Amino acid sequence: MTEITAALVKELREKSGAGMMDCKKALTETNGDIEAAIDWLRAKGISKADKKSGRAAAEGLVAIAGAGHKAVVIELNSETDFVARNDAFQDLARGIAEVALSTDGTVEAISAATYPASGKPVADTIKEAIATIGENMTLRRAAKLEVEHGVVATYIHNAAGDGIGKLGVLVALKSVGDKAVLTSLGRQVAMHIAATNPLAIRAEEVDAAVAERERNVFIEQSRESGKPEAIIEKMVEGRMRKFFEEVALLSQAFVINPDLTVGAAVKAAEKEAGAAIEVVGMARLLLGEGVEKEATDFAAEVAAVAKG
Repeated sequence: MTEITAALVKELREKSGAGMMDCKKALTETNGDIEAAIDWLRAKGISKADKKSGRAAAEGLVAIAGAGHKAVVIELNSETDFVARNDAFQDLARGIAEVALSTDGTVEAISAATYPASGKPVADTIKEAIATIGENMTLRRAAKLEVEHGVVATYIHNAAGDGIGKLGVLVALKSVGDKAVLTSLGRQVAMHIAATNPLAIRAEEVDAAVAERERNVFIEQSRESGKPEAIIEKMVEGRMRKFFEEVALLSQAFVINPDLTVGAAVKAAEKEAGAAIEVVGMARLLLGEGVEKEATDFAAEVAAVAKG
């Protein structure tokens, strides 16, 4: 049996917001499994913690480059926000995004591609920038979308300059309709994705493991009511329908016009575009998502230095 250490309890408390004793009990019940313990707390109504990928703590920039029918978004990390405000770093992020347009959009392919300004691979160009700026940098993530007919719209939230910011979104619309209409609609849908962070475009595309995990939590929550299994099954099915509505892009209430779902808004735009429109892809990169920076006690660091 896994030892339930104070560090493990502390980690669960930070992720769930639940009390220390509740966290210890949850870990004991789940043999020290953090994710299972979070689900246990949620099922008991003690925590509303969801599938957190970690605190967004990394610094740097998200950069986007687009060419109508294709676009790419990359995340270039730095150690401090100070460096992220450096003109050289910002130009590097934009430059890497432009290079990425001619690749398949994977970090490996982008790293190996030639950076025009240096004539060297992007990976080597980043190493040179590290030596020049004096801070570690990492090309962490990238995503590329492309359509044969239609547009790939882009959106940068909290923009720090042209094509750079803290959150970047791509959305691919397949259509032979009017490009201006598609671009306008695509940007609105991209803004919606930035705000709501949907798990999938359609309910049937939600990851099966994620859906099953949610179902199990709902089952445990419903059983707390003490109702018969037949009633519980109906309760769970209703909650699952609501879950899919909330996490699937096309069934979400459109932030631009909450009276419509995103799917209905896309359908309504077809008349103006003069052709059918299909959302075929999306990508959303939030700076530092899934990266947890080690917490530091500045006062303690200074005291340690003073002691020699």
